[in-house]
Amino acid sequence: MKKKQVKVEVSFVRPPVIVVMGHVDHGKSTLLDYIRKANITEGEAGGITQHIGAYEVETEHEGKKRKITFLDTPGHEAFSKMRTRGVIIADIAILVVSADDGVQPQTIEACNTIKEAEMPFLVAINKIDKLGADPEKVKAQLAENGVYVEGYGGNVPFVKISGKTGEGVPEMLDVALILADMENLQADADQNASGIVIESNMDSKRGISSTLLIKNGTLKKGMYLLAGKAMAPVRIFENFLGKTVEEASFSSPIRITGFNTLPNIGEEFKAYADKNEAEKALAKTTGTILTTPTQNKKTKEGEASIRLIIKTDTAGSLEALEKELMKLQDEEIVLTALKGGVGNINEDDAKFASISRNCVLVGFNVSVDSSAKETIERYSTPIFLSNIIYKISDWLKEEIAKKKAEIPREEIVGVAKILKTFSRQKNKQVIGGRMISGKIITGKSFKIKRRDVEIGMGKIINLQQGKQEIKEVSDNLEFGAMTENQIEITRDDEIVIIGK
Repeated sequence: MKKKQVKVEVSFVRPPVIVVMGHVDHGKSTLLDYIRKANITEGEAGGITQHIGAYEVETEHEGKKRKITFLDTPGHEAFSKMRTRGVIIADIAILVVSADDGVQPQTIEACNTIKEAEMPFLVAINKIDKLGADPEKVKAQLAENGVYVEGYGGNVPFVKISGKTGEGVPEMLDVALILADMENLQADADQNASGIVIESNMDSKRGISSTLLIKNGTLKKGMYLLAGKAMAPVRIFENFLGKTVEEASFSSPIRITGFNTLPNIGEEFKAYADKNEAEKALAKTTGTILTTPTQNKKTKEGEASIRLIIKTDTAGSLEALEKELMKLQDEEIVLTALKGGVGNINEDDAKFASISRNCVLVGFNVSVDSSAKETIERYSTPIFLSNIIYKISDWLKEEIAKKKAEIPREEIVGVAKILKTFSRQKNKQVIGGRMISGKIITGKSFKIKRRDVEIGMGKIINLQQGKQEIKEVSDNLEFGAMTENQIEITRDDEIVIIGK
């Protein structure tokens, strides 16, 4: 009798994926530069990391070579969604806090994100080489925010380091690997690769590229990838250094170019042996593709609007920039993201802007295609490009200020309290009141307010004091008036006299 063959799954210890988090300028990128012995900080616009970076390193631990994948997340407030995504992808977190600057807003946000994910983490108190460094103060501040490190009433490990000199960094890596070993991370190299889309972008020469993190299995050249509805052949296949590779396994960050549409960041991907298998899997799914961000808010009377077309280098930047710009909206200015996308500002963007009233173009880490420049210049479309996110915010603030200056303003001439009401015929009414501030003038319009709520409008037909007809009444004086108004005025109402 022939025995039934049973496939035995073989588990391997998976290198940990570690996310590095903390407030902007607390030294996350400098620390990673030291670890991977390559300086990219100088190449980062504005000195801050504005995308998730993924890097593999190898370190000595208990006499063995061990691999670690690091995720470097941006500290700027605008990238909160990106930081949350980094925590979801990772196994361990390192919370970097500057020894001289202490706990800051994004430090607290990072703490909360880590806690919500119930992720093991350690605290790296950085910049201990700087004048004014005070690690004990940092520990106390962390305790005030519910993070209790060892020796301060808790069991969260901490290490004092200098990302600049490397002091304490080997100890930090040892602690991180001990935390990872306690998690017993496992994976199966014999399976087809699966994992998470970290970032997506449009390259004008190469097409759509995505940075992926393999969480399980192995990816080989010739396979096909599926992320939602986005599909790609594994042909242009690079590691985190940009070097072409033939295969990669779990915990490795890779870059694949050739997707037919932009994969959603945070989307799970799976690898298939060939195109036929991938297409069959696609037919069974109902995934979604990246949509243009929109803000559907109707413009009210007295409000002005600015419509935005936002183009960025990556999907993560698009998400972050839209969030940052929409915060500038207030009760007088409505911001609407008409169109958003990844890649350079092209002719379609320029034409769309030219037919949209009050439209501006903004670009982050992108340029303007030559075909779009003529249209932008012909229609004098406001446009601003930068590789620093807060400079785009500052420019839009100036555009908002210009719009606000164009809004017609009503001058409040005076405010009166209604003491009595008399006859009313059709839309005419006789009232008696006292001026609270300013003055009331014959012929002026007014707003009727009841319990601080505006309920209608009216006009002063004539004014009297005693039995004498007059043109105006000033502060604190009583008056009688005939008004024209559709809404009936009652006792204790206020009328706000306005001038245009």
